Amino acid sequence: MIRAFIKPLNALLAGFSFLQGSVTGRTVVPGMPVAISIELTNHCNLNCPECNSGSRLMKRERGFMNIVLFDKIVSELNPYLLNLNLYFQGEPMMHPEFFSFLEKCKKINTTVATNGHFLSAENADKLVRSGLKKIIISLDGMDKATYSLYRINGDFDKVLEGIRNVSDAKKKSSSPIKVIIQFLVNKNNEHQISQVKHFSGEMKANLKLKSMQIINRDTYEKWLPSFKRFSRYEKTEGGYRIKSSFPNGCARLWFNPVITWDGKVVPCCFDKDANHILGDLNEDSFHDIWNGPKYRIFRRSLVSGRYLTDICRNCTSGLKGVIY
Repeated sequence: MIRAFIKPLNALLAGFSFLQGSVTGRTVVPGMPVAISIELTNHCNLNCPECNSGSRLMKRERGFMNIVLFDKIVSELNPYLLNLNLYFQGEPMMHPEFFSFLEKCKKINTTVATNGHFLSAENADKLVRSGLKKIIISLDGMDKATYSLYRINGDFDKVLEGIRNVSDAKKKSSSPIKVIIQFLVNKNNEHQISQVKHFSGEMKANLKLKSMQIINRDTYEKWLPSFKRFSRYEKTEGGYRIKSSFPNGCARLWFNPVITWDGKVVPCCFDKDANHILGDLNEDSFHDIWNGPKYRIFRRSLVSGRYLTDICRNCTSGLKGVIY
């Protein structure tokens, strides 16, 4: 009976401590994170040019998470988590033990994001029967030519087949899994929004139109759409800048950290190269890291001057009038 109240109580404590920290600068968080993202691997089968992993700009080592380490993480955090994301950089379904990881997440609301190349009929059936709460499938074009402009080395037909496999498997098993088709809106595919809306309806899937993050300074003109609400950036005399007000403080530091495949704890999903390691779960418990000196110092730095932190300069927090 008491266990049923742990998750909501933990969420209330996290919310209160964030508000308190925003006002007073206090950086200790009672309780544990409400949500977390775990990177099963940073390997990927595609070469998307504005992705750290796909573009090969990532400097950190490539690898696959050890399931023993994953079990340690989930065992410690399971009583507190409202949501678990099994993705960060890379393609999670490339992990050889992917479905073994899913098996350990049955008691947590879990989301997987995939580029859709591993959704065979067999895998789709396993997914919808696994207890997975939500699957996000990337589809960034409605014909081969458009799709391939961003999803380099991708197979458009294979992704469509994979989405249909998931839709059919969901219907067959009457699964409650939520299927989301994610469409990264850019200059080359914005004319196909109506088409992807129609296709999503046919698949009984939700559609998420998402603005695009750009990491290469000389490619803004290549990707930015004409629809302003899908553009995170605005043109200035010196080039382009993100349309953010850069408010101090950041809820991510109180609610949802990220763990890399090798057990490093980083502040959020914008630290793609793990430049701000706040702890190592191979050496310490998450509890000790969460309120350890590195975390408290980092939280304090964002409360007092978030714009000074490098990973915050391409962050969506503080954007106005933009879908992201």
